[in-house]
Amino acid sequence: MKIAEVSQRYGISTDTLRYYERIGLIPPVTRSDSGIRDYSELDVRRVEFIKCMRSAGLPIEVLIDYMELVQRGDQTIEARKEILKEQHDPLTGRIQEMQQTLDLLNHKIQVYEDAILTKEKAIVRAEE
Repeated sequence: MKIAEVSQRYGISTDTLRYYERIGLIPPVTRSDSGIRDYSELDVRRVEFIKCMRSAGLPIEVLIDYMELVQRGDQTIEARKEILKEQHDPLTGRIQEMQQTLDLLNHKIQVYEDAILTKEKAIVRAEE
């Protein structure tokens, strides 16, 4: 898959994909004879994982450490698990904060909907 296709599929700029490769988040992508990047299925899965983790707020540095461990193989499984576990609690906290914000927004929207309904009922009564 070409870089433009990966960019479009995951909503990541081509510059960001090149940056990820440059800093080691993804290993060097195979290139065609003309030098065009050709992402393998494994490369694409890595990009998908990175996008997901970045969307969840994981720092680039943590992901670099994690991906370096992945490259070293199965003897790093425990270390990789620990990195993910360390990110679990902060992410859970952010989710709870976001849920509280969503609950407040839903409440405020309902207040406005109730106010509109009350005004509409008053208009209907006044017209009767």
